[in-house]
Amino acid sequence: MGESKRRRDMLGDIATELTRKLTDEGLLIEAGWVMYDRYVVPATAGAVQREETKLAFMAGAGHLFSSMFAMLDPTKDAEPTQADLDRMTQIRKELEAWTARLSERMTPAPGKA
Repeated sequence: MGESKRRRDMLGDIATELTRKLTDEGLLIEAGWVMYDRYVVPATAGAVQREETKLAFMAGAGHLFSSMFAMLDPTKDAEPTQADLDRMTQIRKELEAWTARLSERMTPAPGKA
């Protein structure tokens, strides 16, 4: 196994562990906002712009979360249907497109390095 693959695997494991910990503590979305604020919101943004941007970020997270549950097929057991899995795949693809767009900007915003 190459060094870069080992490093990617290790970072993936750390990210998964951190995601679980933040979720358990009720801080996953807040942590996402902190990263978004650091890497996307310009350092010159004022308090009002930053607060409004955070509101939009949280509204988007809330929309996705509630939509995920609204779109699931009603079942009596906890097993997802194929349609559920297909819908989750579509959400993943949609978010991956935005992730690719955002990754182009994933250097600290000016003045935040």
